[in-house]
Amino acid sequence: MIKAFRIGERVFSPQEHVLIIAEIGTGHNGSLQKAKELIAAAKESGADAVKFQIVYADEILHPDTGFVNLPTGRIPLYERFRELECSIDFYAELAQYAHKCGMLFSASAFGLRSADELRQLNPAFIKIASPELNHFPLLEHVASFGLPVILSSGVSMLGDIERVIRCLEACGLPADMRALLHCVTAYPAPETDYNTAVLQSLSALFNSPVGISDHSLDPAAVPIAGLLCDACIIEKHICLSRNDAGLDDPVALEPAQFLLMSSIVRNLTGKSDENIFNAAETYGYSKDFLRHIIGGGEKKLAAAEKDNYGKTNRSLHYVKDLPKGTVLKDNDVAVLRTEKNLTVGESPEYLHYFVGAVLQKEVKGGAGAVFNDIIERKIP
Repeated sequence: MIKAFRIGERVFSPQEHVLIIAEIGTGHNGSLQKAKELIAAAKESGADAVKFQIVYADEILHPDTGFVNLPTGRIPLYERFRELECSIDFYAELAQYAHKCGMLFSASAFGLRSADELRQLNPAFIKIASPELNHFPLLEHVASFGLPVILSSGVSMLGDIERVIRCLEACGLPADMRALLHCVTAYPAPETDYNTAVLQSLSALFNSPVGISDHSLDPAAVPIAGLLCDACIIEKHICLSRNDAGLDDPVALEPAQFLLMSSIVRNLTGKSDENIFNAAETYGYSKDFLRHIIGGGEKKLAAAEKDNYGKTNRSLHYVKDLPKGTVLKDNDVAVLRTEKNLTVGESPEYLHYFVGAVLQKEVKGGAGAVFNDIIERKIP
């Protein structure tokens, strides 16, 4: 069973050195200076890698998705994502700065355009966020790069993960170059929802290195529970202050908290379970609390994320209003998140059934694309 994750000649394992990723995401708010400050803070806080998010709104959402409430007022969610867009030159400078700091650089890709731009930056790995776990056109595309891929598996069922692994295996991506991160898609995520024993289940089922993407507020409880379950990757958000304006800052760790987490992880890596439990008590984490976080190991939706299943995941949506009789082209249907007021469409793996099919009814832009909308179609 493969437990180590490979990035070039570097190997990260639960026994020797765990890959600690500082998720900066879009917390820079478009400021190059702040982004560099976050990279420097991540380096000083013990992270091996920094990760950003290359956002293009039209790769993620339809313009009619709905609204989000912010301190500055109520605005369309699509427009909020538009505000997070930055140029490839912006990320190129950050990649260069990260390398200067001796750190690995990467980002989440949300579609083919962002994936291609990320590839130009020679990232250490490609990150696929939980909502994109069923974005099969994207998965097939990044698997062709020959780069390591890390996939978060929040708000997903076991069958969802199985389809992803089959896809990557069919594309020829080696098992030690793809890692599954267990995640609870809630902000914040309750520590006791994590069920980190699922890491061992996933590793055994899919012969894959595993890790944790942790959105809980506590700095180290979930990472410690992850170490007890063979995690070779720990990912947590980092911010300069939880009072900053970044989307994820309220659930991120400030530098001192991140340093505490990374120090604990480094101290406990490679130790026996008994020694980890005993050492954790000196940090204030009881055995009973950690066992509650570890859970039973069955992969299922956590209580905190059940309402998100099918809503944040990807499905097929019409890009614009289309009349009855339209022969669908590839730019008429997109693989988008189904959020707010949108209806769920068919799974992205069926995109090819829609291109070239004929609409038997009028459809609205943003609506989920379903088989009953089309004729002259192939039924899977």
